[in-house]
Amino acid sequence: MPRHKNYLPQGVIPAALLPFHEDLSIDADSFRSHLRDLASVEGISAITINAHASEVASCSFDEQKLVLELTQDEIGTRVPIVNGVYAEGSLEAVRIAKMAHDGGASAILVFPSGVYTFGQRPEMAVEHFKRIAEVTDLPLILFQYPLAGGQGYPLATLLKIVEAVPAVRAIKDWSANPQLHERQIRVLQSRTPPVAVLTTHSAWLLSSLVLGCHGLLSGSGSVIAELQAQLFRAVQANDLVTARKLNDRIWPTAEVFYTEPWVDMHNRMKEALVLLGRLPRAVVRPPLMKLSAAEIERIRLALVAAGLLAGKGQAKKVV
Repeated sequence: MPRHKNYLPQGVIPAALLPFHEDLSIDADSFRSHLRDLASVEGISAITINAHASEVASCSFDEQKLVLELTQDEIGTRVPIVNGVYAEGSLEAVRIAKMAHDGGASAILVFPSGVYTFGQRPEMAVEHFKRIAEVTDLPLILFQYPLAGGQGYPLATLLKIVEAVPAVRAIKDWSANPQLHERQIRVLQSRTPPVAVLTTHSAWLLSSLVLGCHGLLSGSGSVIAELQAQLFRAVQANDLVTARKLNDRIWPTAEVFYTEPWVDMHNRMKEALVLLGRLPRAVVRPPLMKLSAAEIERIRLALVAAGLLAGKGQAKKVV
């Protein structure tokens, strides 16, 4: 399997959506088209699959394997692939990680276990990552959740993990706490070797990036990867004027994608791609449900405000 050797997670990494047919089966042709769209965006550094954006919670192990196979076949030689490991228990996490390694992924995104909602001990988290690192030498990306829900790792635990498991080379930071976010950036990226902080605070992306993140990994990149890449370049160049102009275009999409209930964020992104003519339908698997016509109209207006869609609903190229 093709693999991008020595890949280190950084830069702009969109998380792909997963299209379904009306019967809820995977629409492989539409998925391939979606992957080609993302891979063609100048400035992206990788593409993430089998994560929140692709409704991984509703996908079986065999379906996750199929998603990786389709991705490898379509874009594997062009773009590094980050494969998610979404599992409650460490044994299943290990099985998925080995599948990702054998299937040619270039990095692995490790979700926290839902078991942690009942409490966690640092040694539990360390052991979870150690077991995964035993079956792969790929760089690991730790998914940092908000601490309030119990699945986030306190900074002391986070440091124990990266010290005990050198394969952890980045975190996808969704701490949802600006003070903790900046502290993690300063502490982790000053290490030797550095542990990159990839923001997923898409609702306040500009504010997050100017703190010094080494990249971003976000489901909204399934829709606005080009704008994200331009924004990241502008921030890296300290061009705040350009960055603020780009953020003014991104802001309407963030407002409509990341409104409550948050569970529908990727549902909304599918509807956006339908409006843009990039997906044939916006089918989601239950318990997610079809959005109302009123909400779809709000998404359309946001795309117009972002300059991605003409007022009459005709797709407009991002500039």
